[in-house]
Amino acid sequence: MNSLAKENMNIAVESLNKISETDLADLCNITEQAIRAGGGFGWLTIPPVETLKKYWNGLILIKSNILIVGRLNGTIAGASQISFYPSNNEAQKNISKIQSHFVAPWARGYGLAKAMIDRAIEISKENNKKSIQLDIRETQSAAIQLFENKGFSKWGENPSYAFINGTRIKGYYYFKDL
Repeated sequence: MNSLAKENMNIAVESLNKISETDLADLCNITEQAIRAGGGFGWLTIPPVETLKKYWNGLILIKSNILIVGRLNGTIAGASQISFYPSNNEAQKNISKIQSHFVAPWARGYGLAKAMIDRAIEISKENNKKSIQLDIRETQSAAIQLFENKGFSKWGENPSYAFINGTRIKGYYYFKDL
């Protein structure tokens, strides 16, 4: 895409606590695209649209979850979920976790992923969290580079993090002190 087209893009990042029908359609659409591109935050095959709708609508019902969306010209093009530990887990009450983070293939390269990470960090700080954590498959090299560039430090590996098409995939664990 030429630089003129990129300059005309309106980028916005926000937290959603209610999902409109249009936003739900956008979320389902970009989730399907991300799964096809190999980055569907755990899904390997595209589930029925009703399953996707239940997933997104259910996510915002859980008070310890926050859904962050990135928009390009008003259309949801990326999503990130952060979560906080439940109140009974006092030992980890100061930690937030990025549970999922993806941008639709057509929307990559505009800084949306970076902006959603910045928003996740901002929300974590607003909620008095001292650390933010995530885990990621070794195959997600662009995302790994992004998180490392944003100051996340790798602290561990799991050799049996996931199994995709019978192949064992390593997982990496990251944190960033806030």
